[in-house]
Amino acid sequence: MHTSVQAIVFFLVAFLVVMGWHAYLWNRLLRDTQPPPRWKVAGKIALLTLVTLFLFAMIGGRSWPFDSLRPLYAIGYGWLGTSFLLVVMLLLTDLGKLSARGVRRLMKRAPTNPERRLTLARILAGSVAFTGFSSTAKGAASALGTIPIRRIRVSLPRLSSSMNGTRIVQISDLHIGPILKRSWVESVVAQVMSLEPDLIVITGDLVDGTVENLRDDVAPLAKLKAKAGVFFVTGNHEYYSGAPAWVEHVQQLGIRVLQNENVPIGKGDDAFYLAGVNDFESARHKVGHAHDVAASVRGIPPNREILLLAHQPRSVWDAAKHGVGLQLSGHTHGGQIFPWTCFVTLQQPFVSGLHQVQNTWLYISRGTGFWGPPMRIGAPPEISLIEIYRA
Repeated sequence: MHTSVQAIVFFLVAFLVVMGWHAYLWNRLLRDTQPPPRWKVAGKIALLTLVTLFLFAMIGGRSWPFDSLRPLYAIGYGWLGTSFLLVVMLLLTDLGKLSARGVRRLMKRAPTNPERRLTLARILAGSVAFTGFSSTAKGAASALGTIPIRRIRVSLPRLSSSMNGTRIVQISDLHIGPILKRSWVESVVAQVMSLEPDLIVITGDLVDGTVENLRDDVAPLAKLKAKAGVFFVTGNHEYYSGAPAWVEHVQQLGIRVLQNENVPIGKGDDAFYLAGVNDFESARHKVGHAHDVAASVRGIPPNREILLLAHQPRSVWDAAKHGVGLQLSGHTHGGQIFPWTCFVTLQQPFVSGLHQVQNTWLYISRGTGFWGPPMRIGAPPEISLIEIYRA
């Protein structure tokens, strides 16, 4: 009951935010610019349609990820991203206008006459709309185009010299679901296999939907093959989509799921250890699941190098305490849409890239897919190729 009440409160708050968000857009783009009546009616119809599609995508995207609804979800989620950009830019222009008004008052200048104010409102609204929609188009091309390969080299002091040059391919945050479907997954698999990896890792948020609805879309993942194996850890979105069922299904695809455990990579004394933890917030979503770095490294012999798969970067503080040499994470999407990048560090220690926390290296992928808006601005997707060497 408590969880149900939380969900109801969340959706009510989200609905009110969405309505307020769009009321602001209406006021700034249509009311303040005083367009002709026909344009105003057309604008009202367009805005109501986009709001409806946005709400439909948010409510139905996870439950009904059918191909026939994909265009509607793309428009609805796309409007989420576009409207976010429009609101941010309009707020900045409002701040600028408030500042200018304050300066005029200090200098005791007369207020701007109504005709000039209307002209400025139209110029600003047009500029914001053009920038917002052109940024959406560019962001969609980035999100849906060829995925760049990001190459990283990491030196680890406890790595056996015989494991020098081990090639690890990391994919993360694919978010297979209402928009990203089987054909896209097939292209990702082809790119990964073209890199000839020794080891493949998937660091969470693989899906947005149930096994029943996405079984066919994830099937190409069975073609992922590497000499040392293919491994997966859960992200927070697996827990929104039925984590136990996904853990079982992913293993049926030939992918080993690491749940607070580890496996040796290599032979005998030359091996390093690959550990994996459940999502940072797994215990909150599923009884019996937990995020436990200590358990994930238990039993590893002293002086062996440890690589940890952890969906959320903030696991790095526990990783550093337990002697992890390199942690591979995702979750942040690199911010996905600027300026959302600026808010990521309110929850996570870093946004993307390679960082060092005490004696532990942390690499954060910007993600291979996207969540929500099919667009990326200032944070392109990636497939990460990590080569490890003895320091």
